[in-house]
Formats: sequence, structure tokens, C-alpha cells
Amino acid sequence: MSKHMYSTANLTDKELKEQGNRLFNLRKYEEAINCYSKAIIKNPDIAHYFTNRALCYLKLLKYEQACVDCRRALDMDSNLVKGHFFLGQALLESENYDESIKHLQRANDLAKEQKLNFGDDIAAQLRAARKKRFSIQEEKRISQEIELHSYLNKLIEKDKDEKVNLIKIEGGDNEKTRQRIQDVNEKCDNYLSELNQLFVKVDDRRRKREVPDYLCGKISFEILQEPVITPSGITYDKKDLEEHLQRVGHFDPVTRVKLTQDQLIPNFAMKEVVDAFLADNEWALDY
Repeated sequence: MSKHMYSTANLTDKELKEQGNRLFNLRKYEEAINCYSKAIIKNPDIAHYFTNRALCYLKLLKYEQACVDCRRALDMDSNLVKGHFFLGQALLESENYDESIKHLQRANDLAKEQKLNFGDDIAAQLRAARKKRFSIQEEKRISQEIELHSYLNKLIEKDKDEKVNLIKIEGGDNEKTRQRIQDVNEKCDNYLSELNQLFVKVDDRRRKREVPDYLCGKISFEILQEPVITPSGITYDKKDLEEHLQRVGHFDPVTRVKLTQDQLIPNFAMKEVVDAFLADNEWALDY
């Protein structure tokens, strides 16, 4: 590329943006940032210049700068899909999961409202953020349960020792005293055994925390919210299938058979199965 292409002194903000785009496509992110920055200096009222620069920062793993640019863009246009999308990604990488999910969900909703096609990019990031948050929360719960288990074990042992010492003081060294001590020991051992079994069940239940594939949609792979069945006999989530019909084409995504929206039938049986699963597994609502 000639030096002439990199000359920016006499370029307009739009030309600077276009040159930044070319450099971005060449993966020259630092140089692209330079062009977008100059475009912003010439015209600081264009939100897209900030989201373009934010994407470069994302590529360079500079998440704080990406957040700043996205927030500036959203101050100008709160319905800017890329502003919410890139901000959500930057927040996800910064481990700010709650706010990340909020912006990614907003980006997902706005993309549908504005009929913009991002493929599965936004939904995939949203799923990743939810899984990350769930994983962090799960680790915290496990740590708290281990701490509680240890604390209760110590309380039972302490209670046993206090009772044994009291019996020894009251009864002296004789067969009756020894029998009372044995009874206390056995009772406390039973308590410990029951407590340990209870926490084993908690561990087993946690390990089974997976949403079965048959409860998930064939398009988004998220748990079915409003299941509908097609003439081909395949169940989808209604919102996912309607979006497919509008954006991709009027055919069944799996069988490719011609399909229109008026052919969709609510799958009440599957809805009952999903609701029963969620009633017993509330954790799946946030998964």
C-alpha cells in the first residue's frame, strides 16, 4: 500500500472512516484506530465512528477503551445495536456479567426490532455471558456449601465433646458412665453420617444440572419458551422460527420443506414438560 493512502491531512471525516474500514479489514487495528480518531476530531457527533473504533479496541483486547467508546456512542443513540453489542462483549471479557447480559439482551431485542441480521453472533455472546455468570454463581454456592458443611461438622463434634466431658464430671469412671458416653458418641456419629449424606445428595443434584437437548430449541439451542410444532413434526421455539421465516426463508430449517407461519401449531405437551422441568430446576431459568 502506497504512502499516499496513509495521508490523512486533507481527508473528510467520511473519507477517514472509509480508510479506517480498509485498514480494519487488513487487520491493521492500531492504524484504523488512528483514522477513526481523526474522523471523530473532525466530526464528534457520529456515533458509528465510536463503535468502529470500539471494535478495533475489542480486537486488541483493550476492553476499557472499548467500553468508553460504546458508552459515548450510546449517549448519542441509545438504540444503536452495535453500541450495545460491542459494549456487552467488552463487559463480558471484563467479567462484568450482569451488565454484559443487560446490553447483549438489548442488542438482541433491537436487532429484531430493526430487522438487522447479525446471524447468531449476538445470541451466542448472550449465551456465553449467561453461562459465565451461572458458573461464577455456582462456584460461590459450592464454596458456601463446603463452608457450611465444615461448620456443621465442627458444631456436632463440639457438642459431642461437651456432653462427654459433662458425663465424665457427673458420673466418674464406671460402666454406666461409659455406656452413656458410648450412646452420645453413637448419636453424634449418626448425626454426622446423616449430614454427610445430605451434602452428597446436594452434590449429586448439582452435577445433574444440565438442560436436556430435547427441551432446547433447534435454532438458538436455548430452553424452549413457546414451543411450536411444524407439519414435519419438529418442535422449535416460536420466536426463533418466526425470525427464521422472516429473515431466511419460508421453509423448515431442518427438513427444508416449505413452511409458512400459519402452519405452526402450539406444542402444549412440550410446554408442560418444560414447565415441569423448570419447576424442579429453577437454576435453568438463568442458564
